[in-house]
Amino acid sequence: MDPVDDLLATMRVEDARYVRVEARAPWGVSFPPRNLARLVLIADGSCLLDSDVLESPQHLRSNDCFLVRAGVGFVLRDADGGELLDCDHLAAQASGTLVRVGGDGASTRIVSTRFTFDNVAAEPLFALLPPLFRLRPDAAAGEVLRATLRLIEHESSANGLGAGFVMSRLSDTLFVQALRTFCADVGAGTIGWIAALRDPRLARAIQELHADLSRKWTVGELARAAGMSRSAFAALFSERTGDTPQGHLATWRMYRAKVLLRETPLSVQEIATEVGYETGAALSRAFSRREGVSPGTWRHTARASAAGEDPRSGSPSGLTGTPQPKDRA
Repeated sequence: MDPVDDLLATMRVEDARYVRVEARAPWGVSFPPRNLARLVLIADGSCLLDSDVLESPQHLRSNDCFLVRAGVGFVLRDADGGELLDCDHLAAQASGTLVRVGGDGASTRIVSTRFTFDNVAAEPLFALLPPLFRLRPDAAAGEVLRATLRLIEHESSANGLGAGFVMSRLSDTLFVQALRTFCADVGAGTIGWIAALRDPRLARAIQELHADLSRKWTVGELARAAGMSRSAFAALFSERTGDTPQGHLATWRMYRAKVLLRETPLSVQEIATEVGYETGAALSRAFSRREGVSPGTWRHTARASAAGEDPRSGSPSGLTGTPQPKDRA
């Protein structure tokens, strides 16, 4: 089983919103940090991209595209740096999905899609994402992304029958394409399990491990799957992933256990069997060490948060003053 495919199948895009910006110099738009990811395409023209996560502003041109991780803010502006306007304020005043900003100078067209997602299911992948990932304009995968964005733009402009439904499905597709592009474009020097998949030997071992998390894997068995000696496999695995094979296995077992706790009625004992622990007590001990709470407590809190309730009382979080689990602003 390909762990990336498995992960993307588990993840859910919970909300996707799309906006087109027509900006004329001088202009500037601020995108404050939010609990959402963004994918931005410069459809036409050029601008400067700046963020605290960048060493210096980057010059973007037509067809440049970048993905921004949740919690990261950034600014887009023309070369002269006009007054910064807040993107949320602009979106509230937009006509449909179109926002016009700036003066009467050179024009830049921007397409922006924002996503909120299932944090639990996305955890193993988003932990590896750089804060801001710029897609290479000449990459084939980047062209697929741009084609999907153009389809979204067409649906928005045409406003035909079922346009909202089509745009929602295209946004889901766009998000998966962006993550796939990142996975395929990880540099050779990058550390992490995605980078390890670039090595065919490690990929075979990782795929077999993910296909059966309940198996009592040994380093020797994984090494045989990779066609390597035990010592050479262990050294290469640690070098490429930054973790040991057993550490990687434990991390994914915990991830799968959390998904099952939240999404299924399975007991802790049943989940333990699914993810490779002999008893529910063994899973509970490992889970508590890693997460700081028992599986039962974690399940209650996760389900209450998903329902918009205060896990302490079962009351709707909006009535108790507890923050909502997702930032919709």
